[in-house]
Amino acid sequence: MQQLIAAPTGRVAAVLAAALLVVCGSLSGCGTRLPESDFAGPAPTVTTGNPASDTGVTAGQIKIGIVTSLTSPLGTEVLAGPRYGALAFFRALNASGGLHGRTVQVVTCDDSGSGLGNQECVHKLIDQDQVFAFAAGSVLDYAGAPYVNSRSVPDVGSQPLGTPYEQYPRLYGIYSSNAPRDGRSVGWDGTLFLSTEVYRFFQERLGVRRAAVVAYNQAQSLSYAHQIELGLTAEGYHVLTRTVDLALPAFAAVATAMAADGTQIVFDAMDTRGNSGLCQALDAAGVRLTAKVTNVQNWSQTAGRDYAAAPGCRNVLWATSSSRNYADTRYPAVQQFRGAMARFYPEREPLLSAWELEGWAGAQWLTDAMDSCGAALTRACVERFMNRARPYDAHGLLLPADFVREPRPSGPTRACLNVARWQDDTPAGGPGWVTQVPDMDTNCFDVPQLPYQP
Repeated sequence: MQQLIAAPTGRVAAVLAAALLVVCGSLSGCGTRLPESDFAGPAPTVTTGNPASDTGVTAGQIKIGIVTSLTSPLGTEVLAGPRYGALAFFRALNASGGLHGRTVQVVTCDDSGSGLGNQECVHKLIDQDQVFAFAAGSVLDYAGAPYVNSRSVPDVGSQPLGTPYEQYPRLYGIYSSNAPRDGRSVGWDGTLFLSTEVYRFFQERLGVRRAAVVAYNQAQSLSYAHQIELGLTAEGYHVLTRTVDLALPAFAAVATAMAADGTQIVFDAMDTRGNSGLCQALDAAGVRLTAKVTNVQNWSQTAGRDYAAAPGCRNVLWATSSSRNYADTRYPAVQQFRGAMARFYPEREPLLSAWELEGWAGAQWLTDAMDSCGAALTRACVERFMNRARPYDAHGLLLPADFVREPRPSGPTRACLNVARWQDDTPAGGPGWVTQVPDMDTNCFDVPQLPYQP
């Protein structure tokens, strides 16, 4: 089941919208092999039972690929988070001795945010570099997905920014999928389902009833905004919808309309630039919201400066996800993530994000799947682990998820979520995101499942 806000098609719809309006340049960094020093660690003790058991696997090494839309027109940081989280995980793994006597060699590729670039990356990593699997990808246009699937290469723990992870059986997105994934159609014969736990949470927690949804005048952005409106309406909200021009958004007019409508809570289908501009207009117009809700893509330490010109809006900024708060070090797995990031990528401390933590979780998922194979590591064994009936939570970092195929949804479901709020002065000191629920695994609601066509 696909969940709104924490869902593949919704999370970066506005980013996709912007990307589709720009012609991407040539590839940069395709097939880049990370320096050996990046993955230096204790020399593994290779056991006699380690065969060269599959493509990309030798007695002492496993080759993993990561594809990222790093130098897209959207900027190098928009989709970079999962890549760094996964790299930190594999570096920590190698530093601790590797996996069953094998170290992980990571080969990265930057597809520049284009479909053609993505196909070039996929062919380079599979045909030339001969990687065993992909992990923690974050791409704008996964045009190479059919080829990855046809070559039986597992893609584990990646960010599903479009619909391929709801279509191809060897693609395992970070949020899972229970659709047939037969390679022919998306979801259930072209239909996906969203659930409404996000809207139920804010309705019950904050008592809000009047919402606004803002989108760009672009197909993907409008489609996501329609999904939000669908979910809000199902939960009984009064909904004001507004569309702004992607190039010249008239946010002042939107703020005026919200003030007149008595808007209490705002959801959007825009990127960080749009969110910041909207918040500045709301502050300037004196609109005092109860909550401004963003998605997991914008759940980042950069929120402090992204919204520096709109402190009123920033102080009611909330985010939702299906993963732990990267700042919530009460949890051992989050502590491990933060420790590895501080050790291997200390320069990213002011850029930490939920997506980096999810990149770490994606690498953990693939590693646990490989670990289950013992010395005889094969792609088929990894897929058996990924398709098992037991839900997986990345050692407590993710809401339990699986890829067991289920019939077309027909009725309510039990859905959970994590929620955090930005605070300029957190209990730990300094600005950051503070978790707003006792435990995401118990912050659950019985909500409807609503069909939509992506």
